[in-house]
Amino acid sequence: MGSTVRVTNIATNQSVFVRITDRGPFVPGRVLDLSLGAAKAIGVWRPGVAEVKIEAFAHATNDPAGRWCVQIGVFKNSDDALDLRDELMQRYKTAKVIEFTGPTGHWVRVNPAKPDLAHANEVAASLESTDPAAFPYVVRLD
Repeated sequence: MGSTVRVTNIATNQSVFVRITDRGPFVPGRVLDLSLGAAKAIGVWRPGVAEVKIEAFAHATNDPAGRWCVQIGVFKNSDDALDLRDELMQRYKTAKVIEFTGPTGHWVRVNPAKPDLAHANEVAASLESTDPAAFPYVVRLD
């Protein structure tokens, strides 16, 4: 709640910064609902749904400099998050992989050895998942 994210329409590469104001959507397979204005800004208004890339920011900026990581998963059960953490620790030996409790459940975060945007994007791309509960996204830490 209150986080700023950049939402990019994968098909058009149009992006918009939005602030998260609620906990929805509660529709299986959907990650984010956009306001009418934001949907129009990135070409999602007419089709209604689209594949998007979501990047979280401490504050809205176009500057890619900074410290970045990848968050993945939101689990009700901490054991599931710990299992994913252990699996990712084996896969990313040079990264710091942590499990932590957030406001919506248990999360796993991969901090690349080089915490820049390019390396975080590489890690996120390698973690593609069809499970909405394990959807990876890039987060700016500073």
